[in-house]
Amino acid sequence: MTPILNTPAWKHAERHAHGLRDVHLREMFARDATRFQRLSVRWDDWLLDLSKQRILPETLPLLADLWQAADVPGWIAKMRAGEPINHTEGRAVLHVALREEPPRAEVATVLAEMRAFCSAVHSGRWRGATGEPVFDVVNIGIGGSDLGPRMATQALAAHRVPQLRVHYVANVDGADLAAVLADLSPRTTLFIIASKTFTTQETMQNACSARHWLTAALGEAAVARHFVAVSTALDKVAAFGIDPANAFAFWDWVGGRFSLWSAIGLPLALAIGFDKFGQLLAGARAMDEHFFGAPPLENLPALLALVELWNADFLVLQTRAVLPYSQSLGLLPRYLQQLEMESLGKQIDRAGKPVGCPTLPILWGEPGTNGQHAFYQLLHQGGRALSCEFIACQEANFPLPGHHAKLLANCFAQSAALMKGKTEEEARAELAAADPPAPSFLAPYKIFPGNQPSTTLLLPRLDPHTLGALIALYEHKVFTLGVLWHLDAFDQWGVEYGKQIANSLLPMIEGKAPVAGVDSSTAGLIAAVRS
Repeated sequence: MTPILNTPAWKHAERHAHGLRDVHLREMFARDATRFQRLSVRWDDWLLDLSKQRILPETLPLLADLWQAADVPGWIAKMRAGEPINHTEGRAVLHVALREEPPRAEVATVLAEMRAFCSAVHSGRWRGATGEPVFDVVNIGIGGSDLGPRMATQALAAHRVPQLRVHYVANVDGADLAAVLADLSPRTTLFIIASKTFTTQETMQNACSARHWLTAALGEAAVARHFVAVSTALDKVAAFGIDPANAFAFWDWVGGRFSLWSAIGLPLALAIGFDKFGQLLAGARAMDEHFFGAPPLENLPALLALVELWNADFLVLQTRAVLPYSQSLGLLPRYLQQLEMESLGKQIDRAGKPVGCPTLPILWGEPGTNGQHAFYQLLHQGGRALSCEFIACQEANFPLPGHHAKLLANCFAQSAALMKGKTEEEARAELAAADPPAPSFLAPYKIFPGNQPSTTLLLPRLDPHTLGALIALYEHKVFTLGVLWHLDAFDQWGVEYGKQIANSLLPMIEGKAPVAGVDSSTAGLIAAVRS
């Protein structure tokens, strides 16, 4: 396949970008009063506003040529057919099959098991070792077995089952587990251990500590009534003391960061109820159908991907802030860090050669309005070019009087300010108009360069269906960028390397092996700990 950088479509986009390099966003708006209408896209009751990106209406067709040059439709067909597009691990990539309707047989079986289990817990039929019902569920996992359900549980707090609290533990630092257990009773707590192989170091250390906490209070026999597993390693599950009948399966064609829709979503299903978990799947399925069927210039995941590529490769922006103006979506930036950076934080393409251009920018973020009182100063006057992504909902999910209009006003104001900035002339006029007039020496401090590109995604509301579609939107964006950059977006060798070194250092830190074969800095750190 011809590298995307060598295609005529790339060359055309490059020349177009060169012509826009010195054009300010303020000027683009001044030239074109219809800019919002021409650069915003609606899907269902969603609105994607790209008018504050540093593009023109004619930019998008040039980027859509890249979609065709990379044969994104062909790669979609390969994914849906179950071809091993995760080529370094020889695996299919079929997370979309988890929300198909009707589901394939093995998926339907697990969904039925999840429904029955949720019903047993919610109705009180599932009893602990002392005969009491479950009031607290603790999910123990890490990475994809933690971030997806954790983020979604917080996002859908307005929809939670009232009698059940769901907690998450991931960090191997004992402070994470200890803080959760401090407020729980062993008699009414259920643990979900989420690990496909049942060998993940952090997860199994936390699982063993949780097991010790439980058995110290209730005895060994209690494990079977207070632990379930999401795993395929049934022998290890049984050795831990969990009844294999209470192990929920998932498959190697589901990557960890794409696994929320599988049994990894069990804690979420417990938190909101299985019917609402089904609505989450339906929302994702609606976005799947949109992505598979809509042309690129009407396709929300495609547009997000193409604009990301434009910013990364043609404007050379090295960082992107995800700014949800929704406290419920507070964990979305962290979730997207794994989904996008673990998938696309790579420089070697499918042919084993360098991509030849920048790939994914560094992703970070914080909910508005909190972020405005933390890092927005840098966004406005820090002298670094970057892109922002604002996400807001038309309706509040916790509709306290007076709150939501102020939230939206701040969201829209920040994207407008980042776009247009404030000139020296405007700053001086503002100082002179103050009562009394402010000193003129303040003018340089009140200048804002502007020209910071941003996208605004306006959702109708935050409910299970919308959240499912939102997550699927970003999954398909990742897939598209992987195709455009000719990357395998579904492996994560960079994660494995650090784990290998950690496993070799552990016996040295524990004093069970001599300190050998490491650099002088690492040796010095180990010596300091051992002393």
